[in-house]
Amino acid sequence: MGDQAALMNVEKLAARIPNGAKIAVPPDYTGVAMELTRAMLRRGVRGLHLVCVPVSGLQAELLIGAGAVDTLETSAVTLGEYGTAYRFVSALRENKFRMLDATCPAVHAAIQAAGKGIPFMPLRGMLETDLLKQRPDWKVIDNPFTNGNDPIVLLPAIHPDISIFHAPYADRDGNVFIGRRRELLAMAHASKTTLVTVEEIRDINLLDTEEGAAGTLPAAYVGGIAAAPRGAWPLNLWDIYDVDEAHIAQYSEMARSQQGFDLYVDMYVRQRRAAE
Repeated sequence: MGDQAALMNVEKLAARIPNGAKIAVPPDYTGVAMELTRAMLRRGVRGLHLVCVPVSGLQAELLIGAGAVDTLETSAVTLGEYGTAYRFVSALRENKFRMLDATCPAVHAAIQAAGKGIPFMPLRGMLETDLLKQRPDWKVIDNPFTNGNDPIVLLPAIHPDISIFHAPYADRDGNVFIGRRRELLAMAHASKTTLVTVEEIRDINLLDTEEGAAGTLPAAYVGGIAAAPRGAWPLNLWDIYDVDEAHIAQYSEMARSQQGFDLYVDMYVRQRRAAE
């Protein structure tokens, strides 16, 4: 990424996500690029393979409800205390997408494998579970370093095309401050590129100090940045702003039906009222 060439608005950033892309997204508490997600829906993105690292909530709900997801790889989609993820549940029951069920450790391990440039990662936690029946791509072998019966599961590496997330700030060289959110670093390492929205672009160099560099995703992993103040809304961004609980409750009620969901999209996505 060079200087200001990859600094753009959210709509142009969304245009860089092609139909059919495999995209990795973080959990709600880490920094979700909700304004970028809304821009993707305005663009009419389709055919996504959505990888939740390791879970998702409102972001997955919007993409699934809008018919943008063909494959979902996750350990959960939930709105937590705000209610059922109705569009996810409905689409799953109606087989509207291919479901690749997983566990949190499995998703993290497979992402780490891609970041390390290895084809698979071993993990034991799924042995003797029904997940192995649902995931023929997960292979069980005997541990080659023992002589006895010692099974272990091999998980193929997950290689996203694009990771997307929202962060507090970036510098004009394309370095992004992610603090201690190491899952964001793992996602970026595993992906071909990363697209980021931030609260602001700062006239600093995040790599100038040890303290800044320690919490920074270097520009080498970043393919585009857009400034999007309150870009995680209605979700929270770390300790910078809180979840808009009233809005999430409103979404949860409207999304009980596809008609209500479509009305929500018209109100808060198509008309771009999200930040008001």
